[in-house]
Amino acid sequence: MKRNQFLLTLLIVIFIFPLTTQKSNAQQSGNEERQIRLDYNQAAGKLNTMFKECIGAGRANEGLRADWQQQLALVKKECDFKYIRMHGLLTDDMGVYKEDKNGKPEYNYQYIDVLYDFILSIGMKPFVELGFMPSAMASGPQTIFWWRGNVTPPRDYEKWEALIRNLTQHWTERYGEQEVKSWYFEVWNEPNLSPGFWSGTQAEYFKLYDYAAKAIKSVNKEYKVGGPATAGAAWVPETIQFCEKNSVPIDFISTHTYGVKQGFLDEYGTTGTILDKNEWAVSGDVLNSRKQISNSTKPNLELHYTEWSSSYTPADPVHDSYHQAAYILEKLKQVGNAANSMSYWVFTDIFEEAGVRFTPFHGGFGLLNYQGIKKPAYYSYYLLNKLGETELQNQDKRSWACKNSSGGMQLLFWDFTHTHPGDTVNNQSYYIRNLPSKPKGTAKIELSGLPKGKYQLEIYKVGYNKNDAYTTYLGMKKPSQLTIQQVNEIKEKNSGAPVSTEPVKIGSNGNFTKNISINENDVYLLNLIRK
Repeated sequence: MKRNQFLLTLLIVIFIFPLTTQKSNAQQSGNEERQIRLDYNQAAGKLNTMFKECIGAGRANEGLRADWQQQLALVKKECDFKYIRMHGLLTDDMGVYKEDKNGKPEYNYQYIDVLYDFILSIGMKPFVELGFMPSAMASGPQTIFWWRGNVTPPRDYEKWEALIRNLTQHWTERYGEQEVKSWYFEVWNEPNLSPGFWSGTQAEYFKLYDYAAKAIKSVNKEYKVGGPATAGAAWVPETIQFCEKNSVPIDFISTHTYGVKQGFLDEYGTTGTILDKNEWAVSGDVLNSRKQISNSTKPNLELHYTEWSSSYTPADPVHDSYHQAAYILEKLKQVGNAANSMSYWVFTDIFEEAGVRFTPFHGGFGLLNYQGIKKPAYYSYYLLNKLGETELQNQDKRSWACKNSSGGMQLLFWDFTHTHPGDTVNNQSYYIRNLPSKPKGTAKIELSGLPKGKYQLEIYKVGYNKNDAYTTYLGMKKPSQLTIQQVNEIKEKNSGAPVSTEPVKIGSNGNFTKNISINENDVYLLNLIRK
C-alpha cells in the first residue's frame, strides 16, 4: 500500500509538476493568447457615450485665459466632450457680487458672460457648479486653495436665493430658456469635506441647496438642479430623503470618487498617495450610488459623477504616466450604464488650486499639460471618440467594438495590469520612474461578417514610450522649463498618429484576422475604414 502511494506521488511530481511549472513560465514570459471574436452583424445597440458627456476644469477665472480656451477647443474637437464643470463661478475673482453701503446687492456677470459665451461658441455647454460664496455674502473668512474660495454659508439665505434667481434669469435672457433647459445646476462642491470645502453642517448644506433649488425652479420649473456633489460617493440616500421629506426639487444626483488611499484634500501631494489595488476602486462607488438611487423613493434620478480620476491630488505622477490611459478605460468599462456621465477631473494642467506649478510635468490632473502636450490619458478619450455609433456584441471585458453607418468597424482594447508595488510605496516615488512594460502575450483578433470590399486599416497605440510624453520628458533629464524646441519634440514624438496603416481586402466570407503583441497597460485601436 505504501509502495503504491510512493509510485503515485512520484508520477505526480514527474508529470504534473513540470506541466504546472511550464504553464507558470509561459505566463511569466508573456506567451498568453487573448482571443477577441466579433461578428459585424451582431449589434448590441447604440454605443453609450457617457464617457464624453462631461469634463472638468479647475476654476472659472482660469477659463478667461487664452491658452485655456485654446486647449478646450482642441479637446472639444478631438474628444467631443459635451459639458464642462468647474469651481469658483461665484468667487470674488469673477466679480459677481457686492453690496452698497446700505447692504443692497449689486450683481455683475461680465466675466461669466465672457466665459460662457466662449463655451457655447465651441459647441459645449456648462455643467453649472454654484459656488463658492462671494465674500460680501459670506458668514465667515474661511477659504480654500491658493485663489481663496470662501467656503462658509451665507449670512443671509434670502440674499443667496436672490443671487441664484437673478443669475438664472440673466442666463435665460441671454441664451434663451431652451438652451438653459439643457444645462445642469449643481449646488456647491464636496460639502461633506468639512471644514475644507464647507464650514457648515450637513443640515446647513441642505438649507443652502433648498434655497438654490427653489430659486432656479422659480425661473423655470424645467431647469435641472441637483447635488450633493460630495466626495467619496457620500450623502446620496440622505440627500434624496431630505428632498422627499421637505418637497425640495431634485433632478439628479452628483458625487465624486477617486482611486487612491490615504484620505482627501491633499492638494500638494505631500502626504503621499497609493493607487488602490481593489479591482472595483472608482467603479464600485458608481455602481453602489446607482443601487442607492434605485432603492430610494426617486429611483429614476440621473446619476452624474462630476469628478473622478485615479488620484485626488494635482501632485500625483500617476496622472502623467502611461498607466493612466488603461486605467481610464478599465474604470469606464466597469461602470457600464450605471452613470449618466463620468466627468474626468480635469482637461488641463492650467489648474491653480495649489498655486502656479513650476515644472511642465508635476502630476497635474490634466489630459494636457501647460504647453498643450497630450498625455497618455488624453489619448484614451481621443480613441474612444473614434468609435462608431453602434456597439457590437462582445465577450471580451477589456474592449469596445463598434461599427458606423459607412461600413467601417473599430476595436478599442487594452491590457490593465496593476504594477504598483503596494502600500509601502507612494505614487509620488513610483510613477516618477522610467517604468518599462512587460510582455502580456498576443491578442488574436477574429472578425467575421464584414461587408466585402476594400478597407484601410489604421492601428493606434498608447503605452510605454508610445504616445507617452512623460517618458520622453524623462529622456530629456526632466528639465524644469521646456524650450520651444523641446515642446515641439515631445509633441511630434507623441502626436497620436497611427503606428501603422495598411490596405485590407475583405472577401466574400467577410473574415479578417490580426495578431497583435501586447504589453502591460497597452491600449490599441484598430480602425477599419471602408473605401
